[in-house]
Amino acid sequence: MSVSPKIAILILAAGSSSRMGMPKQLLPWENTFLLNHAINNAIRLEHAKTFVVLGANYELIKPKLQREDIQILYNSNWVSGLGNSIGFGVQYIQNNMSADGVLILLGDQPLVDSNYINLIVDTFESNKHQIIASNYGHDASGERLGVPALFDKFYFEELSHLNQFKGAKKVIANHLNHVNSLHAVKFIADIDTKEEYERLYDANHQ
Repeated sequence: MSVSPKIAILILAAGSSSRMGMPKQLLPWENTFLLNHAINNAIRLEHAKTFVVLGANYELIKPKLQREDIQILYNSNWVSGLGNSIGFGVQYIQNNMSADGVLILLGDQPLVDSNYINLIVDTFESNKHQIIASNYGHDASGERLGVPALFDKFYFEELSHLNQFKGAKKVIANHLNHVNSLHAVKFIADIDTKEEYERLYDANHQ
């Protein structure tokens, strides 16, 4: 009988939502708000520990996450971009738990549900240098790969040194021969402006 891999889930929610004009992490979704909705889907995964990286609006968001099933990490250097928050979170994971892989999620992708998260993990085989990435459309090279993505612990060191705005896509691009991609077009939706949020909200709330 195979042993289930131990996964660290890293939810990134440190951005300032500058184009939104308000913290999008707290926008209503279903019976809660965007970030809490992402957490609720993540914690359903067994053999996993969930970490949430906050930065901008930390004082406003943290009090609304009074729950014992997550660990909140504060990245004081959040302004350096998504890559910096990934590096910050992975460094913490390296130093504080033994994990077979890290699953990187965004706090503003509400269509990513627990079934898709489980599919990513079910596709993953630990200790094989795998990256399970989401394919959310085609470009000139044939596909667009990004997060949600699960990285074998082999990539922890590389992830921990990210310090830029591109985030995990750079690591995925560096190791395409080890990437297993999952079709994820229906799960990916950008919520950067009020108009985008309102369209997505209306389409998913009756």
